[in-house]
Amino acid sequence: MRQTKPLTIIEATLVTPRGLIEGGVRCVDGLIEAVGANVAPKNGDDIIDARGKLIAPGLVDFGVFAVDKPAFHFGGITRAALMPDQSPPLDYPSRVNYIAKSGKPDLWVHPLAAATRGLEGSELAEIALMREAGARGIATGRQWIGDSGVMLRLCQYAAMLDLVVVTHAEDAALVGRASATAGEVATRLGLPSAPAQAEALAIARDIALAELSGARVHFRQVTTAAGFDLVRTAKARGVKITCGITPAHFMLSDLATVDFRTFTRLSPPLRSETDRQAALEAIGDGTVDVIASGHDARGPEDKRLPFADAEPGMAGAETLLAMVMGLVRDEVIDMTRAFELLSTNPARLLGVPAGALSAGFEADIALVDPDAPWVVNRTKMAATSDNTPFDMQGVQGRVRALIKGGVAVSD
Repeated sequence: MRQTKPLTIIEATLVTPRGLIEGGVRCVDGLIEAVGANVAPKNGDDIIDARGKLIAPGLVDFGVFAVDKPAFHFGGITRAALMPDQSPPLDYPSRVNYIAKSGKPDLWVHPLAAATRGLEGSELAEIALMREAGARGIATGRQWIGDSGVMLRLCQYAAMLDLVVVTHAEDAALVGRASATAGEVATRLGLPSAPAQAEALAIARDIALAELSGARVHFRQVTTAAGFDLVRTAKARGVKITCGITPAHFMLSDLATVDFRTFTRLSPPLRSETDRQAALEAIGDGTVDVIASGHDARGPEDKRLPFADAEPGMAGAETLLAMVMGLVRDEVIDMTRAFELLSTNPARLLGVPAGALSAGFEADIALVDPDAPWVVNRTKMAATSDNTPFDMQGVQGRVRALIKGGVAVSD
């Protein structure tokens, strides 16, 4: 599916790196040719009249565990970075190459290769060969690498290859089989728990190794006040680290687990209200670089279990944009910053020419109605499973049309 005719979108509010501007965007041969107030269609162009709606870059979802194309399209996602926790893991070049070719043409999947064989945290995988096969980063998966020597070698190799290292920030020895954050809520519910400091300990070590090796390290999820403070301080002294978060961790606290509903069983687990407020502050002050869905659709065989036995994860692709639009309405961030978090920064981490309305970039575009109201209803979700913690919550913000490489996407 290649773009055969130029496409011009007119009468739009454009979300650009320079802010919101009124105008249009013209796409030719799968790329953005021009963006701005003076863009007009030429003879023979296909034309979309945006009627004042937002025209924004397609979302780049950084760190999903499953690919649900209909759910991604509903949420405005045109690219997704897939975590290596697959069956089998993405620890061989052939597996990475297969994933790199999947999804096209209307969704590009960028594999994050397994850092170690079998994601066991002991023997480094063939990082250079997997990079040649299409890996856009190296990830530790759902687990933290406890061996500091292995992690240092990983960072050194990644630095030489200019690949981002995506790490899970929880000290595994402290976390064990915990399903909740230690505190009053976990105690009252009788859930196995781990201290929130498990995150800060993992972040502190990996910051030290990033500084020692010069590697680019991305903490896929930072969820505690102590963790944000460490990231903030390290960035200030020039360490090449970035961090992300999912909507569940800035929308919900551990109070959401009081009815033992396993759709709120996540990894990392939900934190205290103090940590949730710290997350909002970190998003607002620029400490957080990426907001991702953490999409991990789980079926009833994984979720219809006692809370401590259920698998962690949520179906987040369809609700990602709407939850971030909530941050804009609450004036935590502005619209430009929203799409920097959702599109520009994750594309930059992956090293792909996308994620912004800029000339020469891929024509991955979402037409968004930021005020469109709808209700999250798990029975009507497009994802393969319906494990959303936001069931029956009213939200605003919906994708009305999606364009990948200059061609309209339809499901």
